[in-house]
Amino acid sequence: MTGVVRAVRGAVQVDLDDPDAIAEGTVALVEAMLAENGLARDEVISVLFTVTPDLVSAYPATAARNGPLDGVPVMCATEIAVPGGLPRVVRAMAHVVVPDPARRVRHVYLGGAAALRPDLVAAGPR
Repeated sequence: MTGVVRAVRGAVQVDLDDPDAIAEGTVALVEAMLAENGLARDEVISVLFTVTPDLVSAYPATAARNGPLDGVPVMCATEIAVPGGLPRVVRAMAHVVVPDPARRVRHVYLGGAAALRPDLVAAGPR
């Protein structure tokens, strides 16, 4: 891989704390992050997933590893419990290689998670 390293952020709010809901939301998020940035799996260095404390039934990293990020180092952590924070959110930060240093990345916030960063959702590439 040659190019420059960038971080692509994203999040999705899932409907409930259920292994299938977490897996489906995670895969949709990862696929959208890749598609919006024109990235292939081999351009992804690693991905850190976090979940809000109310999501305990499955690891998002497992869904990503068994799906679009097979072979990519992934891990999970829990977000801090902020009063009034948006519930049931899976967040991701992917470190990727882009060939063009001038190329900007698009951060992806799906569903209710768009409320987390309306500045990024509305602004387009950064």
